[in-house]
Amino acid sequence: MADPRGFLKTRERELPERRPVPVRIRDWKEVYEEQQLGTLQRQAGRCMDCGIPFCHSGCPLGNLIPEWNDLSWKGEWEEAIERLHATNNFPEFTGRLCPAPCETACVLGISQPAVTIKQVEKTVVEEGFERGYVTPQVPTRLTGKTVAVVGSGPAGLAAAQQLTRAGHTVAVFERDDAPGGLMRYGIPEFKMEKGILDRRIEQMKAEGTRFRCNTEIGVTLTAEQLRSRYDAVVLAMGATVRRDLPVPGREHTGTYQAMEYLPQANRVALGGEVEGQILATGKDVVVIGGGDTGADCIGTALRQGAKSVTSLEIMPQPGEERPANQPWPTYPMIFRVASAHEEGGERVYSASTKEILADDDGNVSGLKIVEVKFVDGKFEEVEGSERVIPAQLVLLAMGFLGPQGEGLLEQLGVDTDERSNVQRDANYMSSVPGVFVAGDCGRGQSLIVWAIAEGRSAARGVDTWLMGDSTLPAPIKPTDRPLTV
Repeated sequence: MADPRGFLKTRERELPERRPVPVRIRDWKEVYEEQQLGTLQRQAGRCMDCGIPFCHSGCPLGNLIPEWNDLSWKGEWEEAIERLHATNNFPEFTGRLCPAPCETACVLGISQPAVTIKQVEKTVVEEGFERGYVTPQVPTRLTGKTVAVVGSGPAGLAAAQQLTRAGHTVAVFERDDAPGGLMRYGIPEFKMEKGILDRRIEQMKAEGTRFRCNTEIGVTLTAEQLRSRYDAVVLAMGATVRRDLPVPGREHTGTYQAMEYLPQANRVALGGEVEGQILATGKDVVVIGGGDTGADCIGTALRQGAKSVTSLEIMPQPGEERPANQPWPTYPMIFRVASAHEEGGERVYSASTKEILADDDGNVSGLKIVEVKFVDGKFEEVEGSERVIPAQLVLLAMGFLGPQGEGLLEQLGVDTDERSNVQRDANYMSSVPGVFVAGDCGRGQSLIVWAIAEGRSAARGVDTWLMGDSTLPAPIKPTDRPLTV
């Protein structure tokens, strides 16, 4: 364990400071300042000898959190990154992008603020890179087997790295111009700078993983061609079908999906050019959807110089305390403030869009919204609450419905469930022998930590199918759920 009296001596939870709002909205750099290593180690020392570390069950990866908390407190960074990498291929991603369900399951969190697990994780991996402890792990022998991984998001990358290290020849296919999936063009720079992603991609290339970008399987290569060239296939294309808003006026110019808007902004932030870029500059912006993607739209619009930003959420505003029906160690629905929410804009809850209004030229001019309340399992409008708010740009950040069915999945003929997700067995194999499934395309829209966990688990399934046995870590079952969901 860490410091036996650490949680008694250091009772306050300390996180890195966010850069001042007036400064950070003028650039695209990550919002957090560096935290002094001594402060971080004191925070790691708050991890207590709790007997049963519920943080393990809160984390889909089963991260060995008390172990690397202890090693961090002691300053034993090489051993800490080894324990962290034992369960997580990419802690630098989860340390920035995961909502940290482990922290809501922290035993110390029952009576004190939880241990800053996510920040310790991020620091361990950054110290590992800085000190030269993160190096390519080239397989000592090759099996002669070939695997194609379709999709280069966290699930695809995790599967590819595990399979490469097992000795298979792995090619990752990505339809975009660079690997990373939504981490590349969906996640803004201010949440994770892309140099962090590129650093890990370079490690994977040095290990032997091959990347084939600008290649859409089902179009550039057919499913039949892919299967004839590779011994096994891993589907990790994510859930890319966007939820739409079927209201009058949806067709007006100025209404876009978040994933039309954010990738363009990310390309420009990285120094690229986008012809006809969707811009929020000088506009009243309305973001429909109150989740992480909605917050990403808010932060991006403010950096582009939006006149105003309003975020609409159909659910009521959650409270600041854990609800009685969501006891520890479950992940509670409480009021949270992302860095983008600090930067400006208004958050409107219990609001439903009735119509998107337009001017004479067909450009969006406003939204007609109404207050709603949740009664007996359905939303009811509050009489007399209808109003119009100005908008020249409307962004739909309402989540995703499932994987794209046309093209590859259609050509493969895999079975899907009632939500259009690809069905898989306990070894992550689909109904088509040799075709495996990992991440959101099998699970549905979920967390980055689940994607990595499933990528690792699918890799073991592939390795076992190809070789008859596997030394890769034992998988989670596709139906498993942590205590925090």
